Amino acid sequence: MTPDMSIWTGRVDAGEGELARRWHQQVAPFAQGLPKGVGIIGFACDEGVRRNQGRVGAAAAPQTLRKALANLAWHQAQPLCDKGDVACTDGDLAAAHQRLADAVRELMCAGHFPLVLGGGHETAFGTWSGLAAAAPDQVIGIINFDAHFDIREAAEATSGTPFAQIAAECQRQDRPFHYLCLGVAEPSNTRALFARAETLGVQWLLDSQLTAADLPAADHALQSFIDKVDIVYLTIDLDVLPASVMPAVSAPAAMGVELPVVEALCRRIAASGKLAAADLVELNPHFDIDGHGAKTAARLAWTLTRHLAR
Repeated sequence: MTPDMSIWTGRVDAGEGELARRWHQQVAPFAQGLPKGVGIIGFACDEGVRRNQGRVGAAAAPQTLRKALANLAWHQAQPLCDKGDVACTDGDLAAAHQRLADAVRELMCAGHFPLVLGGGHETAFGTWSGLAAAAPDQVIGIINFDAHFDIREAAEATSGTPFAQIAAECQRQDRPFHYLCLGVAEPSNTRALFARAETLGVQWLLDSQLTAADLPAADHALQSFIDKVDIVYLTIDLDVLPASVMPAVSAPAAMGVELPVVEALCRRIAASGKLAAADLVELNPHFDIDGHGAKTAARLAWTLTRHLAR
């Protein structure tokens, strides 16, 4: 994995000194021995979306997101490095998952916080697998901002199965399965999926329960979940946002959860001291309008790294 550093370009305010630096001026290619900080990995894959009969195109998202991040103002406390992309060009999703897991584990073992830029939501199984390998004795809590549970039963892995795969792997490894899904859209999840969520012990809040007025109650539920685990894996499926804000996904949300609510809860998670890895998934640049979706996703990545307590 060799990062393409030429993508990291942007404005330079040379006359304003060090305080005027931007992301493209801070990022370095990953190497062993770098100061501990945030490590970016791209998962250039939408094989799971294709299998799930969705709108393909998310494989192009990692580079698009880097471009959107490059020109943002640098307020972060942690150094930043880029490990490059894991690609899936041959349809072998299992092998791509393993490569992503290995990259996440390598970053964590080097002391970095892995920030994975997907890719479809099949990204989640690879991210979690790397985290689990790097922290075998830790109780992992999964927090997923998503309109969908993504716990489907299927003959092969797709973007709709990652948390069913994780639940099965937890059972195989004799690990507890702690999963909180925030922003579930009732019309987009069958009764079978709600029944399976109950069976697996999944906790969730509906999109209708995540308004600005509901934020204190949601914040309490989130903190209660965080308190019972050792570390947190956060995954943000951008289709949790309203279609008017985020049309650039495989399955745009009719209602969704407003961006300020998602961002406020992300700040809480990042500041908890337990966030160990995160990914942003499902951005499809083919359906982005003037880069609005990429800018919104970059804002969430900026928020997580700005408030990351380690």
